[in-house]
Amino acid sequence: QVQLVESGGGLVQAGGSLRLSCAASGIPFRLNYMAWYRQAPGKKRELVAEIFSTGGISSADSVKGRFFISRDSAENTVYLQMNALKPEDTATYYCYTLADSRDYWGQGTQVTVSS
Repeated sequence: QVQLVESGGGLVQAGGSLRLSCAASGIPFRLNYMAWYRQAPGKKRELVAEIFSTGGISSADSVKGRFFISRDSAENTVYLQMNALKPEDTATYYCYTLADSRDYWGQGTQVTVSS
């Protein structure tokens, strides 16, 4: 059974940093595509950053140079390091993976950035 459990969200002032973690189980972690999405109130869920089984990474233009995705295969964990946070980064952040042609989502972790 695939499980994704996020942690690390919270309240931070603009300009601050947070690191989100997503602990994965039930998947061949190092072979899996992993991603972080976010959803702000009244807005669509959007892709923030992704990491491929090859190790390649990509991020949304809105977070380039500020957010960095990484993975620790020994710990089956994917991280999102978020720096220089802005109020517009306020959202619920979700971990995502695709396994056996199915979408899996974590429960989400709230990030609130105050101005």
